[in-house]
Amino acid sequence: MDRRYLVVLGAIMTQFLVIGLFFIYSLLIKELELEFGWSRTVLSIGASIAGLLMGGYAIIGGRLSDLFGPRVVLTCSGLLYGLGYASISLISEPWHLYVICGLFLGLGMGTHDVVTLGAIARWFPNRKGMMTGIVKSGTAAGQVILPPVAAILIATYGWAHAMQFLGIGAALLLVVGAQFMRVPPEPDTGNSTPAAGLSFAQVRRTRGFWTLCVMQLLFFPALMTVPLHTAVHGMDLGMSQATAAGLLSVIGASSVVGRLSIGAFFDRLGGRTAYLLCLAPMITALTLLVFVRDHQLMFALMALYGAAHGGLFVVVAPTIAELFGTRAHGSIFGVIVFFGTTGGAIGPIFAGQVFDRTGSYDIAFASLATMIGSALILACFLPRRDTNPVAGVS
Repeated sequence: MDRRYLVVLGAIMTQFLVIGLFFIYSLLIKELELEFGWSRTVLSIGASIAGLLMGGYAIIGGRLSDLFGPRVVLTCSGLLYGLGYASISLISEPWHLYVICGLFLGLGMGTHDVVTLGAIARWFPNRKGMMTGIVKSGTAAGQVILPPVAAILIATYGWAHAMQFLGIGAALLLVVGAQFMRVPPEPDTGNSTPAAGLSFAQVRRTRGFWTLCVMQLLFFPALMTVPLHTAVHGMDLGMSQATAAGLLSVIGASSVVGRLSIGAFFDRLGGRTAYLLCLAPMITALTLLVFVRDHQLMFALMALYGAAHGGLFVVVAPTIAELFGTRAHGSIFGVIVFFGTTGGAIGPIFAGQVFDRTGSYDIAFASLATMIGSALILACFLPRRDTNPVAGVS
């Protein structure tokens, strides 16, 4: 097999397992709430800690990947992520959960995108949008498959044993997937081009870089909050656990459409237009969530949200390569992710507090829609592909 496609396989395995397991956390909220009597705010803090530290790990992981390559970084982070998930079965106090989320789950989430998508951008300079979409479809597959599997395991063996099975299995598979990851050889072999573009110091002085940072800060809270609270919100509306898990699967399935579509559109239209195509439907979905209580309409809105959700996870990495090249892709991507996770850490806690105080997520959904609207306005000011002097340098 062409080495490039082994890299794609390894990246897909990483995406499938890391984000698929993270989606399961939404199912755990109800289980831990019943087991320990902890509030939604307390349980949301764990995911927020993982999200906050994800940004810090992304900066470190991106830099280490630029220096040492993706295989070493993903081997270490994948092993720790899986074992950390398995250790959730041992918790008895909130701080146990917080330590696991901070040290292990945040590490796996912080490296999975920055390292894999940076490698894809280097291997496929002329098809970076499409190939990023294909790799991120692995994420969608994890979102579709793993929540129902987890629901079955929880119903059969209990939540603690289910976490052990899933965590240990994920640790082994993540290590295997990491062995496929490589950087393109230099000099060019015909399959890739040597990294080119601006240095990180040069990128920091551009308006486009800071625009991307602020946009990530504004839309990432929705990407962290909606998957975390969707299943438990469905159960609050009267759904069974299995049906509520289906909401997560719908997000994952529809995100495949978003990921592949945005990947294909990106290579034709560029990052600015791709961002606009993602943010507009997300505003619609979040706004309507404030009013919808019907179960079937909930599934429809999750499909609309999922397509936008998937697209936003595809568009960032190739936009960085389009605007700045791939010379410092990992470092740039890490900083942008850090801005996103800083905002993303606040979202789940805010939503949990809103529910604990009002018994509803309406204010949280409306606030997220407002933030997405602000990101949409900023996207209009990103450089167009035909006016960007660095376009094509990667």
